[in-house]
Amino acid sequence: MIETGSLNIVDTDRIIEMAWEDRTSFDAIRLQFGVTEQQVIKLMRKEMKASSFKLWRQRVQGRITKHQKLGESSFRFKCSLQKQISGNKISKRK
Repeated sequence: MIETGSLNIVDTDRIIEMAWEDRTSFDAIRLQFGVTEQQVIKLMRKEMKASSFKLWRQRVQGRITKHQKLGESSFRFKCSLQKQISGNKISKRK
């Protein structure tokens, strides 16, 4: 688990982007960046306007696709063509 304050701007932007995506679970974010769901929420609250944060929270709260234990048994990332992500490096498409 890493502190959200130690993330660089590129990682922060990617975490926010992944958090907004409907099909990317918090577990996928944790797998790629080592940031827990609570840390993602804290980061979103810090980086977003209050009204945008409230909309986001309403949208993801209880959403099956955002919580791995409620949804699918395998990790799903943004695109079906995107291969398994490890070490924060996206494999290129063959």
